[in-house]
Amino acid sequence: MSQASKETMMTDNDDATRHCPPWYRFPLVWMVIGGPGVVVIASFVTLWLAVSRPDPVVDENYYRKGVEINSTLADKRLMPAVAGRNHAATPSVDVPPPRR
Repeated sequence: MSQASKETMMTDNDDATRHCPPWYRFPLVWMVIGGPGVVVIASFVTLWLAVSRPDPVVDENYYRKGVEINSTLADKRLMPAVAGRNHAATPSVDVPPPRR
């Protein structure tokens, strides 16, 4: 290469670096950095919530209490069926008897 072509290449390269904005001026860079940055911040918030609010202690009789709750729920679930069956056996006074 000749000396003139080397000087032209250096001048072109210097012009390119002079007119190129710094890396933090490009929005795409902040989008690429922002995604993992948000995840890191969210993980620290999750860690803080886990450490600052401990789980409650499980009661010693948890199984017995669960069985009691299930039995009361089962009784309440059957109540509409029992009421419907009793209503079907004794029709309302307002309904006339069927014609034959």
